[in-house]
Amino acid sequence: MALQSEALRERWATLTKCVCDGARLMVGQGNYDAYVAHIRKTHPDQQPMTQTEFFRDRQNARFGVGGRGGFRCC
Repeated sequence: MALQSEALRERWATLTKCVCDGARLMVGQGNYDAYVAHIRKTHPDQQPMTQTEFFRDRQNARFGVGGRGGFRCC
């Protein structure tokens, strides 16, 4: 029974992570850890943004700051 509940817990954790990641993407906030992993893998010569810089960059992209397009309702 313990093995079954452990597997169920792992599946639940995976599902909740996917739902949270999806919700973040819907509001324009990507996954910072995925971003850092991507930068380190594909651009090892570049320093990744800090989490605060990443958040600000995603917000700016979402709302079209600096002529970046984005979505604006008003």
